[in-house]
This record gives sequence, C-alpha cells and structure tokens, in this order.
Amino acid sequence: MSGENLTEVAVGGGVLAVAAAFLIYAVQATGLGPQADSYELRAAFRSVEGVRVGTDVRLGGVKIGAITRLDLNPQTFMAEARFTIRDGIELPDDSTALISSEGLLGGNFLEIMPGGSPFNLEPGAEIEDTQGSVSLTGLLMKFVGGSAEDALKDGAGAAE
Repeated sequence: MSGENLTEVAVGGGVLAVAAAFLIYAVQATGLGPQADSYELRAAFRSVEGVRVGTDVRLGGVKIGAITRLDLNPQTFMAEARFTIRDGIELPDDSTALISSEGLLGGNFLEIMPGGSPFNLEPGAEIEDTQGSVSLTGLLMKFVGGSAEDALKDGAGAAE
C-alpha cells in the first residue's frame, strides 16, 4: 500500500468511528435503546394523539422514563402504550396515566399521577386508570360552535 492509500483508510476508519459514537450517543440520549436500569409498564388510551415512541414519561415534571411502543388493540380499538420507568421509582397500583401537554404550542408527554395505595405496580403491569390526549382543535371547535349556538339563541329570544 502506498502512503496515500494508507491515509485514506485511516481517515475512513476515523469517520466510521465518529459515526458509530454519534449513533450510540443518539440512542442513549433519546431513550430509544434498551435500558437495563428500568422496568416496563403498560396503559391503554382512547387517544394517543401527539405521542410517539421516545416521548417522555414524567412524574412531577421530572422525566422518569420513555414510551417504547405504541400499538392498536383490534378487539378494544384502544391505543396501547408500553413505557419504561427508572428502577427505584415504585408507583402505587392505583396510579393514573394521562397524556398532558407542555403548553399551547408545546409537545405532549405521558404524565404519571401517583395514587395512594400501599401496593405497588409490578414490572409488566398495566395502569388501569388512564386519560387520553385532548384535541386542541376539537376544543376550539366546541368553543366556537357553542358560542355560535348561544348567539343564535340570544338573537331568537330578542326577536320574540
């Protein structure tokens, strides 16, 4: 091999090493990779709009896990979410899982509201009490539609 070929091989190897390091960092930073220090829970929702794999799971505003899988149950037509929770965080078995929004323009996340039961959820258990996402567009349409109906009622009452 000539000196020029050896340099090209070394640079190519360096580029591959940097790419592999970036990929490993990206998987760890997003929580998409396997996490040995966590356990999995499940929950079924009517709607998981705005939530996807990798979305944060939060308790008290602090990230404690991530959503790892979303599926549709063909029998119940409910969206089933699987998510991980960090080891050391034990949730009561009467906890609530709800899809919350960070704000008007922010993204959604899965919020856990702990219950008061003395018994904790086991790994692989399902959180029974859930609340799906609320569609901002649907709320606005109800508000606008409700205001129009109220105006029509008020106008009809004044005309009589």
